[in-house]
Amino acid sequence: MTKYGICEQSLVAVRNLPSDQSEMINQLIFGDLLIINDVKDQWYLINTLHDMYEGWVDIKQITPIEKHQFEKLKNNKPVFLSDIYAKATSQKGKSINLVLGSRLPNYKNNTITISDGEYLIEGNIQPKILMPTGQNIANIAMKYLGTPYLWGGRSPFGIDCSGFTQLVFSMIGIPLGRDTQLQVELGETINFINEANTGDLAFFDNKDERVTHVGIILNNKQIIHASGEVRIDNIDHHGIYIEEHKKYTHKLRVIKRIT
Repeated sequence: MTKYGICEQSLVAVRNLPSDQSEMINQLIFGDLLIINDVKDQWYLINTLHDMYEGWVDIKQITPIEKHQFEKLKNNKPVFLSDIYAKATSQKGKSINLVLGSRLPNYKNNTITISDGEYLIEGNIQPKILMPTGQNIANIAMKYLGTPYLWGGRSPFGIDCSGFTQLVFSMIGIPLGRDTQLQVELGETINFINEANTGDLAFFDNKDERVTHVGIILNNKQIIHASGEVRIDNIDHHGIYIEEHKKYTHKLRVIKRIT
């Protein structure tokens, strides 16, 4: 079976297995388009359109749509919420809480149209894709500053390192894979930290030389990344140095220029 859907809730957990007790491996945010590949009990096996990431979601939290609706939304120019948080309210008084990076389907004049009608948005909108400059990347990244770390998270209320970089780059029109191992395959390799530009991605490996962490270079001495929370730390050719602890926490593997 192949069916289609859209996330019309603020945040939806994507799980490794079809169970509420299973690990959350990803999150949908409002406006994400989905390909539904299978159903088991009350769970859909889905791929998110923007990165084809697979997982299980509760049927009750997904709005099925027809293929022609899916194709229309897929081909629309993306419009994003640019506030950390906003409220969308229908004429009937129903409200939806939206988070930074939410895609706004059928957007027009501060309204969106979804399955149960028209909603007015009380918040700031990014009506077009921003130019892929280092400063734009940094400006978006800074909006997540202080967000707590959450494995599988993709919102200003909880995010992981690769979810953070993926969302920031999506708002400048550059698709990234969901995981660090996919993101590290992209772009041009930068050989030295003093050649890095604002907006470059820095990747870090563990003792087994497996890439496990990613962050966004702010300049050749600082990086913003999700580790405990989204924070700014020092970086040099060894890796990330936490000033308050006087130690390195992540070993630099490679720097990549995506823009």
